[in-house]
Amino acid sequence: MEKEIPKVAKIGGYRHEGGAIYVGGWTSGGKREGIGHMLFPDGSRYDGYFTDGMFNGLGILTFADGAKYEGEFSEGWFHGYGVFWRADGMKHEGEFRGGKMWGLGMTTFKDGTNGFPKNEGFFQDCRLVRKKKCPEIVQKTQKISLMTKQLFDNDNM
Repeated sequence: MEKEIPKVAKIGGYRHEGGAIYVGGWTSGGKREGIGHMLFPDGSRYDGYFTDGMFNGLGILTFADGAKYEGEFSEGWFHGYGVFWRADGMKHEGEFRGGKMWGLGMTTFKDGTNGFPKNEGFFQDCRLVRKKKCPEIVQKTQKISLMTKQLFDNDNM
């Protein structure tokens, strides 16, 4: 049985008890839905799609320390194709599952090296477990990242 997709009933903002601020769509049942923007008390920010109150679909999550993820989310997690940058300049382009690097991808470092084959291949639980070139996955990830930036670039909001 397919789950019925709630419709956005209204647009508005809300300051949560913990200090987080949300501006975007809401269902008639009071859940975040559709396009929204959430600012957390620590300075982290999410711009993207929500479903049933959670990050879901394309979005950008920028952390207070400067780390950033652009790509697909599912039920609040990095999930699907995306690009993650750590604050120290490390970048991972590839597949994510449940908030972790999981699947094909490539990790590069601030100096531009990827150490292939050391850091390109199949990742499981954030660790490289099988070396393999995966240019198609990296290219697909870059397209998803570009699409996400065009929709939700934090610098333009």
